[in-house]
Amino acid sequence: MAEDRPRAAVQTHELMLALVRGPALALVSLPLSIMLFVLSVVSIVLIPVGVGVVTTPLAQGGVRAYANRRRKLVDRWGGLGVPEPYRPFPLDLRKGIVGQVERCTLLLKDPATWRDMAWLPADMTAGFTTALLPPMLPLNHRLTKAMLEPTREMLLARRVEQLYETRHDAVDSSAAELRRIERDLHDGAQARLVAMGMSLGTIEALVERDPVRAKQMIAQARENSAEALTELRDLVRGIHPPVLAERGLPDALRALALRMQMPVAEDIELAGRFEEPVESAVYFAVSEILTNAAKHAAASRVWLDVLYAETSSGPMIRVTVTDDGKGGASLEKGTGMQGVQRRLAQFDGVLALNSPEGGPTMVTLEVPAVPLGPSEVVPSDRAS
Repeated sequence: MAEDRPRAAVQTHELMLALVRGPALALVSLPLSIMLFVLSVVSIVLIPVGVGVVTTPLAQGGVRAYANRRRKLVDRWGGLGVPEPYRPFPLDLRKGIVGQVERCTLLLKDPATWRDMAWLPADMTAGFTTALLPPMLPLNHRLTKAMLEPTREMLLARRVEQLYETRHDAVDSSAAELRRIERDLHDGAQARLVAMGMSLGTIEALVERDPVRAKQMIAQARENSAEALTELRDLVRGIHPPVLAERGLPDALRALALRMQMPVAEDIELAGRFEEPVESAVYFAVSEILTNAAKHAAASRVWLDVLYAETSSGPMIRVTVTDDGKGGASLEKGTGMQGVQRRLAQFDGVLALNSPEGGPTMVTLEVPAVPLGPSEVVPSDRAS
C-alpha cells in the first residue's frame, strides 16, 4: 500500500500537467497546422508560374521550424526522442534566383518534406483531438513521433550517402598523402642522396691526387647522409609516429603534449590498445588541434582530456582540448579543422567546436573504438 501511494501521486501529477499542456497544445497547434498546410499547398501549386519557387522555401522553412518545435516538446513532455530527418543543403548552394530554384528543388526531393505535409492534416485532426483530451496526450506524442521521425529507408539512404562521402574523402586524402610523400622524398632525401652519390664519385677521382680535398668532401657527404636520415625519420614520423606504433595512443599523446611550445595539462585515461587506423586518426586530430591552438589562438595554456567511454552509441574515445586563447575559431575558416572532420568521418567520428569571441575554445571529438585483446596487439618489434 505504501508503494501505491507514491505511484498514485505521480499519476495525479502527470494528469494535472496533461490538463494544462493538452489544451494549450491544442489551442496553438490547430491554427498553426492549418495555416502552414494551406501556405505550403498554395506555394507548391504556384511553382509552375514562378511565384512558388520563392514562397515554397519560406513556407517549408516555417513547417520545419514548427515540426522541430514539436519534436522537442515530444522529447520534453513524453520522453520520446525524435531525430530530425532532413537532408542537409549543400555548402556551395548558389545565391539569387538560381539558388532559390536549387533550394526549392532540394526541398521537394526530400522525403521528409512530404512526411511533414502528411503530418499537418493529421495534427490538425487526430492531433488536436488527442491533445484536447488530457488522458490521450501520450497518444498525441506517439502519433507525432511516428509521423515526424525518419523512416528506416531514410536512415539507410542517409547512411549510404555518408559512407559515400567519407569513403570519397578517404580516397582523396590517401591520394594527397601519397603526393605529399612523393614530393618530400623528391625534394628532400632523394636530392641529398643524389648529391651524395655525385660527391662520392668526385671523391673517388680525388682520393689519390688531392687527399685533403677528398677528406673535406667525405666529411660533407657524411653531413648530407645524416641530414637525409633525419629527413627520412621526420617523414616516417609524419606517416606513423614510432612512439604510436610501439607504445600506443596514451604515450604518443603525452609525447605530443610535451613537444608543444606552450604548457599542456594532460589527463589521459585509456586502457589497452585500439586498432591502428583509429589510433592514428585520433593522434593526428589532436596534433592538428594543438597546433591550431599554438599558432592561431594565442593561448598560454591548453588542457587535453582523453578517455574511453561506453555510450548509448557504443564504445568511444572522447577527446576534449580546451585553450585559454582569444577564441573566434570556426569550422568554416581554414582547412585544418575541416581536414580533421574528414579524417574522423572515415571512422564515423564527430567533432564539435565551441569558440566564442574572447575564448575559451573547446574542441570535442568522439571516435567509435573497441579495445583490442592481448592477442590482437601488434608487438613493438613488428610495429617498428
